[in-house]
Amino acid sequence: MAVVLAGHSYGKAENRVVRFQRDTPRHEIVDLNVTSTLRGDFADAYLTGDQSKVLPTDSQKNTIYSYAKEKGIASVEGYALDLARHFVDDVEPVTGARLDVDSYRWTRAVVDGAEHDHTWTRSGGEVRTAAVTVSGKGAAQEAFVVAGLKDLTVLKSTGSAFKGFLTDGYTTLEPTDDRVMATSLVAQWRYDEQALADGFAFDAAYDAVRAAFVGQFATLDSLALQQTLWHMGTAAIEAVPAVVEVRLAAPNKHHFLYDTARFGVENAGEVFHADDRPYGLITAVVARDDVPAAPLAWER
Repeated sequence: MAVVLAGHSYGKAENRVVRFQRDTPRHEIVDLNVTSTLRGDFADAYLTGDQSKVLPTDSQKNTIYSYAKEKGIASVEGYALDLARHFVDDVEPVTGARLDVDSYRWTRAVVDGAEHDHTWTRSGGEVRTAAVTVSGKGAAQEAFVVAGLKDLTVLKSTGSAFKGFLTDGYTTLEPTDDRVMATSLVAQWRYDEQALADGFAFDAAYDAVRAAFVGQFATLDSLALQQTLWHMGTAAIEAVPAVVEVRLAAPNKHHFLYDTARFGVENAGEVFHADDRPYGLITAVVARDDVPAAPLAWER
């Protein structure tokens, strides 16, 4: 029996990059968490300790911070593309690079009724994400851009049912025509090649996809969370033609009607117990049928 090194990669995880735009009295802020992962023939570093092909993770960190100034951060996807292409094109042993970016929101502080030029409060809500993969050299190079969000918590108090489901000897859940639906959505969507060209409006595309998700969640008279995810993914692809594949994961944040009748108090669908676990976890992949699958885009 032989033992082999079956796979390897390395990088610098969770670089907290805060970039201010200070060209005018009204400053702007971008707050990121950036992780780089490099692939190539680095086997000797593992097998013999030879580091001659290894670009230190400290160098990757320095590049991540310097590029925030050198290239700027017009969009998180564009910034990640610049970094991934640099590592593959300019560092000879590197054959593939992945950049994962989380973007955190800040809201301008309001002072005396007006937005302040250089003070913010950290916003709640979702975290914007981006994962960019660049692989190969020269004309054979492939690049994939996967945008996304996580922790988008949405809830509606009506317009959701769950009935007609399979039952067995362990089923205790009662069917319902009207229930609270809530989830903390995780979504990722892959763009086609037009998004790799300079000038693609990543920020506008993100806003359109997010609006499609929220709009479908709010307006669909849903028979199941599964149905809602299908409509969300379809609406995103229809809203942004460059989106070719959407992956969704939705924990079902259960709300159970609290029994106040035992206290002589009527509860007509007004008071609920929010139960955080265990929870149903629903996932879906919605894709255009005219675009080939791209496993490398999702590979970590």
